[in-house]
Amino acid sequence: MNDILFEKRGCVGLITLNRPKALNALTLDMIKGLAVQLEDWKQDDDVKAVILSSASERAFSAGADIRFVYTCKGNPPYEFFSTEYKMNCSMASYPKPYISLVDGIVMGGGVGLSCHGRYIAAGSKTTFAMPETGIGFFPDVGGAYLLPRMPGNVGIYCGMTGARLGQADCMKFGLATHAIGADAFPEIIEQIARGAAPDEVLARHASVATGERLDDEALGVIAEAFAGASVKDVIARLEANPAPFAKQTLDLLQSRSPLSVHIAFEQMRRGATMSFEECMQMEYRILERILDGSDFYEGVRSVIVDKDGKPAWQPSSFEAVTEEMVLSHFLPLDPQRELFNRP
Repeated sequence: MNDILFEKRGCVGLITLNRPKALNALTLDMIKGLAVQLEDWKQDDDVKAVILSSASERAFSAGADIRFVYTCKGNPPYEFFSTEYKMNCSMASYPKPYISLVDGIVMGGGVGLSCHGRYIAAGSKTTFAMPETGIGFFPDVGGAYLLPRMPGNVGIYCGMTGARLGQADCMKFGLATHAIGADAFPEIIEQIARGAAPDEVLARHASVATGERLDDEALGVIAEAFAGASVKDVIARLEANPAPFAKQTLDLLQSRSPLSVHIAFEQMRRGATMSFEECMQMEYRILERILDGSDFYEGVRSVIVDKDGKPAWQPSSFEAVTEEMVLSHFLPLDPQRELFNRP
């Protein structure tokens, strides 16, 4: 497979995402190959660390191959997501140093590949986002665990609105462990491959994070508004805040799928006190219901296929989303369909 490359280099298992024309969007074959390789290297005593990198200068990974999932309407590819979610669990508990060298776009499934490992080195062009509510989806691949644990309610803000963060904010809010120029990535790989300790190598190459960052006004708006006890409360707090950033955030939030925003809020509210595996089981339950619904397909049609920017969300307003609609996404599945019971 050429879309993802595997190599043993010295004592390193090196993974290179190699689908640059698609911004390293993940296919099922890529996910399956990576899952198998990680398991093999876990058992290989010659592999002391795993490094994940990208052959693209524009993107680490823009996420899953959403266009493919869209074409499966009527016969949802549940296996795609169950394989991906189980792989995310493997990464979160990987017994060897798991190092992601990221730069450019890091979104959706790309976040799942990188942000649950031990080390995340973020280049200066890093653009982090969980933009799923904009296509009628939800911040999955461990978003239920990662986002509510970010300080200042910034993760809840990102999960509900899909807002983007740069290198400096990735460092500030715990999405990266090191700020490192991408030009140093090849040398980092070589030094760790020769047996140098990953933490020491990364520390030597670390620099001060750069780029735009959320200012004090924005952070104040986020901390106050996204502490709301419900989506309705969050919206009311944004409406009452005279700061320009509050208006910008409200406009962004209201451009998203109302149902998806409510699901994301409930997902993160629950995930804040769950283990990683519990979060992934919950996300898979949501996933099956989302793929059986309509907003995801309408969102992809509007944003990616037809690009008209005019999704017909169902329901069309935040006020029309009922508690029953939201909670139905979190109910247990038939036992054989639960994530960790699937083949």
